[in-house]
Amino acid sequence: MTTRSVAVLGSTGSIGTQALEVVAAHPGRFTVSALSAGGNVDLLARQAVEHAVPLVAVARGEVEQVREALAAAAADAGRPASVVDVVVGADAATVAAGCGADVVLNGITGSIGLRPTLAALDAGSVLALANKESLIVGGPLVKRAARPDQIVPVDSEHSAIAQSLRGGRADEVRRLVVTASGGPFRGRSRSDLAGVTPQEALAHPNFAMGRVITTNSATLVNKGLEVIEAHLLFDIPFDRIDVVVHPQQQIHSMVEFHDGSTIAQLGPPRMLVPIALGLSWPERLEDVDEPCDWTRAQSWEFHPLDDDAFPAVRLARLVGEAGGTFPAVYNAANEVCVDAFHDGAIAFTDIVDTVARVVEAHNGSDHDASSVEGVLAADRWARHRAAHLIGVASDADTTGEAP
Repeated sequence: MTTRSVAVLGSTGSIGTQALEVVAAHPGRFTVSALSAGGNVDLLARQAVEHAVPLVAVARGEVEQVREALAAAAADAGRPASVVDVVVGADAATVAAGCGADVVLNGITGSIGLRPTLAALDAGSVLALANKESLIVGGPLVKRAARPDQIVPVDSEHSAIAQSLRGGRADEVRRLVVTASGGPFRGRSRSDLAGVTPQEALAHPNFAMGRVITTNSATLVNKGLEVIEAHLLFDIPFDRIDVVVHPQQQIHSMVEFHDGSTIAQLGPPRMLVPIALGLSWPERLEDVDEPCDWTRAQSWEFHPLDDDAFPAVRLARLVGEAGGTFPAVYNAANEVCVDAFHDGAIAFTDIVDTVARVVEAHNGSDHDASSVEGVLAADRWARHRAAHLIGVASDADTTGEAP
């Protein structure tokens, strides 16, 4: 594999830091062209110095603050200060995404990742997509902008499907099976969930993730988003995309073919392999993670999804089938409700219930799903509506990234 240039968006978050670990572990395979972050300037500066990055982008901060952090990081590393382009502001990640790198890894959290996703595609870069929200909220926009095979999924479930699809032709696929851990509340009834605390919701059994994604895993909103993402990525109808609860998360997802065979992708419940494949696709890097240990006795479980206790996936199917700006509304309302839950304003079960009320109130013809402005207007409407329903202040124009 020739050396590839990489831009990492959300470089100080979980996906971004692991991506840079992969880059560091495979010298000569990658150069880092750009990094972007929300506001963790000190860590961003250390990353930029370590990887000799020529462009850094920060959503919140001051240019001089970033330059001082870069100089301090270079001094700490015993390296001379280098010339670095610094971009600060709401469009910083979009600038980094459009830098023309061979691969742009979008690890930003939330719908704020839409413009960077489109910028990367417009620049002709391969988009390694961990920011599922940008595809979900901007489905028609993103699909129209992408050439065939320009998007490589980084979510472990969709990476698993992409890998498994190598085992047959598209017209041989009967269904996709997306696995779910079930989160920390697997097996609980709806009545059991009313009183769970934010601390309990953040106690994911397998993954350490940010607040929004971890909470979405507890409500299974994350799995609902992944069903929509699978439909958009692989052009499989919603009635041929199943969800099965697999607590051990050793099987990341499966593809069933029309002859009755099923091909699954297996590995530890970590993100290193999907991230590495996002950077190197279609080739594989060596020694990215430890394989399954087949010398150790172990049992794996599979359970049907309880749609009554966790209605988020069922709602996501309806939203996905409705199309247009409905997925943007689902995602935006949920982000508001997650914040409200952690602020103590609503109960855990109110999150999806409120999202459903916002979706029900949405008039899909009011916003144009074929334009960025239309999608983001629907996003703002949903945030205002959700905030009104739960009685909290609306902050619909907030810019945020992975930490």
